[in-house]
Amino acid sequence: MLFASARSAALSAGLGRRAAHSLALKYSNAVFSAALNKSPQVLTKVQSELNAIASAIKSTPELNSFIHNPTLSVREREAGLPAIYAAAGKEPSEITKNLFIVLSENGRLVETEGVIEGFNELFANYKGELNVTITSAAPLPKDVQSRLETLLKQSQAAQQAKSLKITNKVNPAVLGGVVVDFGDKTIDLSVASRVNKLNNLLSQSV
Repeated sequence: MLFASARSAALSAGLGRRAAHSLALKYSNAVFSAALNKSPQVLTKVQSELNAIASAIKSTPELNSFIHNPTLSVREREAGLPAIYAAAGKEPSEITKNLFIVLSENGRLVETEGVIEGFNELFANYKGELNVTITSAAPLPKDVQSRLETLLKQSQAAQQAKSLKITNKVNPAVLGGVVVDFGDKTIDLSVASRVNKLNNLLSQSV
């Protein structure tokens, strides 16, 4: 089956974007490869379906609750799949259906958003796009974001890309500073990171 390799995914979940990717990227890679092997048109269709599902999860409390409920039985997860298919639009592709069947069977529906995020990164790379996510404790002032964009555009990765898309995500957990994710790189300039390093040093000295 197309997603046989994804069925064996058993990495333990961790905190943060990179840890989420380590668990979800097997599924992202599987669905991306399956769609691209069909045709570029199918790949685009699957991307549209997955993004529609991601939007529905954010806007529909019932669907959001279903996706993030790890206590559901196999039968309950299976019974909820038609709602996901409906969110994908009319006549969703077999590849999209198969992805969610596998996620359901493996008890990994909770990873749906990470899988879609990983797929979108692969799709962007395929299109020659570079997606940059700047995570901060509060929305960045326009002048600060503008300076960061200028610096990022000078990077080698940005100059090699056909286009650059920069998104500012807000996460109070970073406390201050920023975390910049682009491609397979992370630049952690957050206060939370410095606090964690200090805590580690203190614990080692006790």
